[in-house]
Amino acid sequence: MKLYGIVGYKNAGKTGLMERLVSEITGRGFSVSTLKHAHHTFDVDHPGKDSYRHRQAGAHQVLLASRARWALMTELREADEPPLADLLTKLDPVDLILVEGYKRDTHPKVEAYRAETKNPILAHNDPTVRAMASDTAIDLDRPVFDLNDTKAIADFILAEVGL
Repeated sequence: MKLYGIVGYKNAGKTGLMERLVSEITGRGFSVSTLKHAHHTFDVDHPGKDSYRHRQAGAHQVLLASRARWALMTELREADEPPLADLLTKLDPVDLILVEGYKRDTHPKVEAYRAETKNPILAHNDPTVRAMASDTAIDLDRPVFDLNDTKAIADFILAEVGL
């Protein structure tokens, strides 16, 4: 499986870019999965639901299944967050895995950047950032794409991974 990341600070446009890339790349006939890093406690379950009650009771894993989808939740219960490499093994084989976040890992990445956030540019100090998707002109020694030029960014990523 091929792997490519989208990184950037909060409000840089990562999620919107991910959504557009998934649509663009799957529209070209490739299978795509995504993996998103969350920097805070998150929950895909809701208080009062049976699965939530199972987790609250102490279950290590809860698997929900229906005719439409299934989801597996694993409680870490004070264990360390698993590294990206371990999480990737949980995914079924596809043509491309797009990863949102995990900016400190060593996989190749496109940095999403919005000038209004005034955040530092990661690419200046990170050779794994292979290109930038920005809403403003950036002087960089790597390709810089318009943040909304999904087709060009998809072309770049697919060429990078050999698809």
